[in-house]
Amino acid sequence: MFSRFFIDRPIFASVMSIIITLGGSIALFTLPIAQYPDITPPTVEVTAYYPGANAEVVAATVAAPIEQQVNGVENMLYMSSQCTNDGKYTLTVTFKAGADLNIAQVLVQNRVSLAQPILPDLVKRRGISVTKKSSSILMIVNLYSPDGTRNSIDLSNYATIQLRDELARLLGVGDITYLGQRDYSMRVWLDPQKMAVRNLSANDVTAAIQQQNIQVAAGQIGQPPVPKGQVFQYTMTTLGRLSDIGQFEELVVKTDASGRIVHLGDVANIELGALSYDQTATLDGQPSVALSIYQLPGSNALDVSRLVKSKMEELRSRFPTGLDYKIVYDTTPFINESINEVFKTLRDAVILVAIVVLLFLQNWRSAVIPLIAVPVAIIGTFAVMAAIGFSLNNLTLFGLVLAIGIVVDDAIVVVEAVEHHIEEGMSPHDATVRAMEQVSGPVVAIGLVLSAVFVPCAFISGITGQFFRQFALTIAVSTVISMFVSLTLSPALSALLLKPRREGHYEALPRLAFVLIVGFLAYTLAVSPEAAGVARWSAALAPNNAYVPLAFPWVIAALGGVIGWFLSPLLNVALGWSFRMFNIGFKVSTNLYTRTVALFLRLSAVVLLVYAGLLFLTWFGFTHTPTGFIPAQDKGYLLVNVQLPDASSVVRTEDVVQRIEKIARKTRGVKNTVAISGQSILLNANAPNFGALYLMLDDFQNRNRPSLTGDAIAATLQERLRREVPEAVVNIFGAPPVEGLGTAGGFKIIVQDRGDNGLPTLQEKADKVVAAGEADPRLQRVFTSFRADTPWLELVVNRTQAKDKGVSIDDLRTTLESTLGPYYINDFNRFGRTWQVNVQAQESFREGTDGISQLKVRNSQGGMVPLTDFATWRFVSGPVLVMRYNMYPSAAVYADAAPGTSSGQAIAHLQADAKKELPKTMRAEWTELALLQLQTGNTAMWVFLLAVVLVFLVLAAQYESWSLPLAVILVVPMCLLCAIAGVVMAKMDVNIFTQIGFIVLVGLACKNAILIVEFAKARREEGADRRQATLDAVRLRLRPIMMTSFAFILGVVPLVISEGAGAEMRRALGTAVFAGMLGVTLFGIFLTPVFFYVIQWFTDQWRRETPAVADDALALVPSHESLWIEDGEHLIDRPS
Repeated sequence: MFSRFFIDRPIFASVMSIIITLGGSIALFTLPIAQYPDITPPTVEVTAYYPGANAEVVAATVAAPIEQQVNGVENMLYMSSQCTNDGKYTLTVTFKAGADLNIAQVLVQNRVSLAQPILPDLVKRRGISVTKKSSSILMIVNLYSPDGTRNSIDLSNYATIQLRDELARLLGVGDITYLGQRDYSMRVWLDPQKMAVRNLSANDVTAAIQQQNIQVAAGQIGQPPVPKGQVFQYTMTTLGRLSDIGQFEELVVKTDASGRIVHLGDVANIELGALSYDQTATLDGQPSVALSIYQLPGSNALDVSRLVKSKMEELRSRFPTGLDYKIVYDTTPFINESINEVFKTLRDAVILVAIVVLLFLQNWRSAVIPLIAVPVAIIGTFAVMAAIGFSLNNLTLFGLVLAIGIVVDDAIVVVEAVEHHIEEGMSPHDATVRAMEQVSGPVVAIGLVLSAVFVPCAFISGITGQFFRQFALTIAVSTVISMFVSLTLSPALSALLLKPRREGHYEALPRLAFVLIVGFLAYTLAVSPEAAGVARWSAALAPNNAYVPLAFPWVIAALGGVIGWFLSPLLNVALGWSFRMFNIGFKVSTNLYTRTVALFLRLSAVVLLVYAGLLFLTWFGFTHTPTGFIPAQDKGYLLVNVQLPDASSVVRTEDVVQRIEKIARKTRGVKNTVAISGQSILLNANAPNFGALYLMLDDFQNRNRPSLTGDAIAATLQERLRREVPEAVVNIFGAPPVEGLGTAGGFKIIVQDRGDNGLPTLQEKADKVVAAGEADPRLQRVFTSFRADTPWLELVVNRTQAKDKGVSIDDLRTTLESTLGPYYINDFNRFGRTWQVNVQAQESFREGTDGISQLKVRNSQGGMVPLTDFATWRFVSGPVLVMRYNMYPSAAVYADAAPGTSSGQAIAHLQADAKKELPKTMRAEWTELALLQLQTGNTAMWVFLLAVVLVFLVLAAQYESWSLPLAVILVVPMCLLCAIAGVVMAKMDVNIFTQIGFIVLVGLACKNAILIVEFAKARREEGADRRQATLDAVRLRLRPIMMTSFAFILGVVPLVISEGAGAEMRRALGTAVFAGMLGVTLFGIFLTPVFFYVIQWFTDQWRRETPAVADDALALVPSHESLWIEDGEHLIDRPS
């Protein structure tokens, strides 16, 4: 017997467990920490810039060529692009989960290079970047001036020159962008009137700058080959690129016949200004420039955050006066908080399991044996997690929380069996040997079954596979370690620690345990806020001694320990009385339970009919319970999207955003605000009428009330903004369930124009989808930011008149770009960097259409022709941005599920609304998280069925029977029925966490059934009849079943009632598992005996026909031989 070796060598058994624990402890400190496994699909972003071009021009000249080449790149999931009226083009290519991001970036880069020859020259000059980065911001570093001495240009360029490159070099940083960026630019502000007086055109100015602001490679004097005797060699230098305002002002634009010189400063104001003034950012209402840090896909968020914070503290020491920074937007504290909350849940689960074990075993010696298995199995799992590349995330820690209730089961079975034989008079050593002969089979069976349940999870692909795999393998590993401990350390400790008990004598806990427990409770009370007054009083007694406040809690703890020492006998007596009452009640319950099972055996047919009805309820529950994917979570921040009426200026937007920011800062529960005018974080697009705010909420411990949850604050603020800011459309969103899959909570459906219907028709149909969604009570916050009728000013050129007057259209283009631009000419050097030189008309000539009337263009004869001689202007409409999804012009419709509606129901309703409203030439497609949810489909159900099949096969192999495993398997649907009932009563949906819980319940349901079936099978082999074997099994196995079941059930209670960061995930999993295990325990103890009884009846009927077949076979055997044949499950020797 395997266990006999360790029973006789307890030190060897202990060393094995110590090695496992030591290896896990070392591995624990090497495991990375994350919220989830690496589930976010990798993304590659392509960005380009076409200065002065509107969204339609960018879509036609930049987006179309690039996307035609990139489309269909290997492992691409989808691609989406935005073209905005500031000339910016952004393409995000999302790849399938598991794709190699480095290879993906190279493939996209190669495809983009194929499109470059046909891109506009100005786009190629500005450059096209292809980067790999997450689509969501990890954290934001805000620079600000506490004393107001630094303006936004100073802040932005200090960040560019001193900070950005330092941060970009950190491991795990994928990209850094700006909010409110003000990069240096030599701004040449042209005065068209002065230029007209001097007979100068915009082309003259740009040509002069291009010719005179150039880098010159002057060569060397005396450089070989030279005649012999050359003594010196000099490197030549001359003024090439200009570097300061004075040099640009002295730049010669024109000289006339009389020798008069026109300098650039004569026709323009020149300043070292900002490249763009289209965005402004504030921190808590104070001007700021923000660095948005994007995480490199595949890196660890907590490590990146730690490195950024450490580097910023290092750089702060070099800050000039009047400059400081804050990091208020940071997504990593939620990860830390949620992981810490799970560790607290882990602690609470251990305590509750210990209480259950002590209640049933009623002796500290018996209780300590299964409890020792917990740290060995849990900590040992960390070593395997490190070996296979797992991280400490919510999924793996959830697995460990549930594993606590599982790993004690095997040891409990061992201890309970040993104590049973000790009560019959055997010595602890002999009792352990005898018990292990009986329970080794069930222990191995349970371990194999639980492992088999989780095997299919290892082979699921995609985002679902990442969720299932790490969770399932964590439990499977801990279960295997627990099985090993139960076959080695648990029997060794049982032989050493267990002793015969005297009738009515209870030693629940040793005296030292009471000392530690009461001392710990006293210490906890001493450091609590309620004891602060006593602590201050004690400090006042010795005001000059700084050690008194530190010593106070420890003194109280010591007093508590002394009290525990003296109260321990009394407490043990009280516990003993409680145990006695519990035993009396349990004995009565066992007798009642046995009689009930006996009645059910007589009414087996009726019970099976009831079971069939329960199967129907299970199917009905599965098909009618709302479905979801990943629960929305309060991550400690909200995103506010602001959209003003079309053609609103950025100045107007800034005023509205400041008002919203003031209202938000006065809202209870809001801690900090980061506001941006001129940009939409939700759309990842720039426009003057767009705005956005990040609202950072108070710490979770300060938001315990229901009115201070993220959803409650969002609802309160949404209603107030609707009343007080009527001129803007304001929508408030929670955080996305998975960072990197969308920028906000809710979901997004894409309306595609596949029939070239035009952007106005696309807007019309998108608006109809929004109207239908708003009328649906299951949806909320339905809107689209797509606008195809934004007011534009069109310049109508009469090309015939222009030709008659000798005006070139190319000269007209240059004039418009350089006056209304800005128009990028070339570069200059300063602060060791290269900056742009841009020309643009002064603001007085760009305020309205009157300024356009003053523009003039030189004709072929050298004369200046007013623009109004051959061109007029009119108001037309155009898009605020052009979005393309998988190459088609598209409009994004955002929505969220209404309270009481699951994400699956909301998606189905919006899909139906879109299908009803859209013509055949348009199509609705899902993207981001909703797309992954739909792709997942019923994968979990197939995994569930495969798990059941594998359990059946494992049991069939162990029992050498095809029928007996059915007695175990048939109870599995009941755990699903009860889990679904619990989910429905809790008003939740069947999401990915509840589906994970279903897989766990399969193994646990089988575990309980195995304990009954295994014992009943043994009694049958001993000769007991079918009915008696069944009743003996239920009577003797009820206690270990209830003990192991309630150990698990109470172990998941902390998940059910959890609060704080990540509580939504824990409650989803905990509710399903708690309800399912509670229900299957009650159903299982009554149904499993009936299943065994009925199946054995069919087996007995089959066996009665077997001897006739065996006798026919014997007739063919010579008389001097014996024949071994199989009679049911036994080999018998029958003489010939």
